Amino acid sequence: MIRNKLLCLGIVISLSGILSGQGSNWSHFRGSNLNGMAASGNLPVNWNDSLNILWKTEVSGKGWSSPVVWGDQIWITSATPEGTEMYALCYSLRSGREIFKIKLFQQDKIYGKHDLNTYATPTPCIEQGFVYVHFGTTGTACLNTSDGSVVWKRSDLNCEHVQGPASSPVIYKNMLILHLEGTDVQYIAALDKTTGKTIWKTDRPRELYDKLQPIGKKAYITPIVISVNGKDLLISNGSAVCIAYDVKTGKEVWRIVQGEDSTIAMPFFENGLVYFYTSFVTERDGKQYCELFAVDPSGSGDVTSSHIVWRLREPILQLLTPLIKDGLIYSINTKNQLRCLEAKTGKIFYTQKMTGRYNSSPVYSNGLIYFTSLSGETSVIREGRKYELVAKNKLKGEIQATPAISGDRLIIRTSSDIYCIGD
Repeated sequence: MIRNKLLCLGIVISLSGILSGQGSNWSHFRGSNLNGMAASGNLPVNWNDSLNILWKTEVSGKGWSSPVVWGDQIWITSATPEGTEMYALCYSLRSGREIFKIKLFQQDKIYGKHDLNTYATPTPCIEQGFVYVHFGTTGTACLNTSDGSVVWKRSDLNCEHVQGPASSPVIYKNMLILHLEGTDVQYIAALDKTTGKTIWKTDRPRELYDKLQPIGKKAYITPIVISVNGKDLLISNGSAVCIAYDVKTGKEVWRIVQGEDSTIAMPFFENGLVYFYTSFVTERDGKQYCELFAVDPSGSGDVTSSHIVWRLREPILQLLTPLIKDGLIYSINTKNQLRCLEAKTGKIFYTQKMTGRYNSSPVYSNGLIYFTSLSGETSVIREGRKYELVAKNKLKGEIQATPAISGDRLIIRTSSDIYCIGD
């Protein structure tokens, strides 16, 4: 009842903004459909610290969570650099004004993390009236977006991240889906998004993980949900295995086994095939690689030898998630090679050497793909089978967060600021 009253209040307060901006929402990591693509919009092609910057706001604390947008609100998370305090931050899309700064968790015992990571790397997800924020083992919370009040919090879903959290939460109907995969335990939990109570919880298969070194058991992926023959499947590529689960129950439907250490990039899906990066494979000479698999998701049981349509060997530690559009896959691997692949066959149409490192995932709008590097440079390329660079743009600061798109505006978070870019 309380939640319903708060929801009604939120609708009354923000109705005019929602009615005018429904198509401009960006509700998850990599967008409302978790595919990096904006439904519409005409983004600028050129910008710098003074050109086409509608506003710029300094962000307190440190975090690599990506922006999400609903109506006039932009939400991110942040933490103190040493990881003692965790915050949810909200800004006005129109002006950049800070609307809320909400302290959610405080901890005296600090766990370790990788130097590249932060204590606020998982991206929030948002819907009408509510935003869900996640800090890995530290805690998860639901906030009312109209007044910033806490609807529920949990801090009992734990694992030993070792290198810090990264997997982002996903909304599916009445559920909030979380991945907590550390060196000690690896599991997926579906919470009732209204109350925070556990609906189902599924451990990764022990027979596959017990044989791995502890450091190899962790994973940082954000899952997707796809529909296969009328059934919704949660696709989740962990360090030892990619598993399709019945999203309503958490029961395994099929698996593909490969790998021995860490997965980061999300799965992605188009035209009846699901794609994902495996974790490390070590050859006899000690060299390591991972693979990009294209999989027919209609099977059941262990489909490792039967449902892989094609595979492409790649360097390890694939951080960014590729973008797939109209049968073409665009990605930059950890050797800084920008590639365009035919999604049906894995054929490489072009390879372009890039400068810098790319941890931020690409986003798409109106025929253009935006790749943003760690050094703050965004390369804008045109979609298609031939490489065409349209523009290069530079902002100050380090960028690991993936941009958000809201209508004709591009929202970019750097190591110190959040920018709204538009004509």
